[in-house]
Amino acid sequence: MLIDDNEIDNLINQKIIESSSITDNIYTHTGGKSAIEFLRNAEKIASKMGNNSFLPDVIFLDIDMPLMDGFQFLDEFERLPDRIKQHCKIVMLTSSINSKDIKRSKRYEYVKAYVNKPLTKDNLNAMKL
Repeated sequence: MLIDDNEIDNLINQKIIESSSITDNIYTHTGGKSAIEFLRNAEKIASKMGNNSFLPDVIFLDIDMPLMDGFQFLDEFERLPDRIKQHCKIVMLTSSINSKDIKRSKRYEYVKAYVNKPLTKDNLNAMKL
């Protein structure tokens, strides 16, 4: 799943992920609120189906977004059901090089990596997710 308010960044990142052939489905959201709602709905479907196929394995999350920034998304993510939190790994994908943002992201156990934009095949392959 890609969460970034910049639709062009989402499109570029989607193409990079598609070309790496690491997944069949890529969900994109331009805001954290719609992504949280998507995850809630996907979890309901996963519960009924008895599997996690509707849940994204990896969430690429931007920090600087209007209405709900990346850290507010992470706070909401922590309130989601355990099935979601145990299944989804989060990668901060951002243009922020602020050391405070890097340190802050490490406080969240579900954040597995911090990557500066742009996403490349090399840094995608380097992630051990």
